[in-house]
Amino acid sequence: MNLHHSKLEPFNPWVTDMALAETDFAEIEKILSAPEVDSGVIATLRGRFPHLSWSRCDASDVSEEPYRAFPRFDVHLLDAADHCVQLTTDPARATGIVVAARQVKP
Repeated sequence: MNLHHSKLEPFNPWVTDMALAETDFAEIEKILSAPEVDSGVIATLRGRFPHLSWSRCDASDVSEEPYRAFPRFDVHLLDAADHCVQLTTDPARATGIVVAARQVKP
């Protein structure tokens, strides 16, 4: 093997081998729209969908329109396919999800 002509890609934790499937997002929607959902939902989602990258932030940290909005969270899709992480509205390109917590008044 000639390593001089090999291009080794640096590790990127945002890049996964699988995009967001419609069936996955339907289940994610169901989980995030539950009335009792709280910030601990990220651990549930990570365990349920390990092929996706998950991030959590405050909704005020993201200026782009969410892909979907729920009473307690906004959902933004991440695309890291071209070695540069960016938000996308295309589920076929999504390799991760940002769950942005919304301020809910009692």
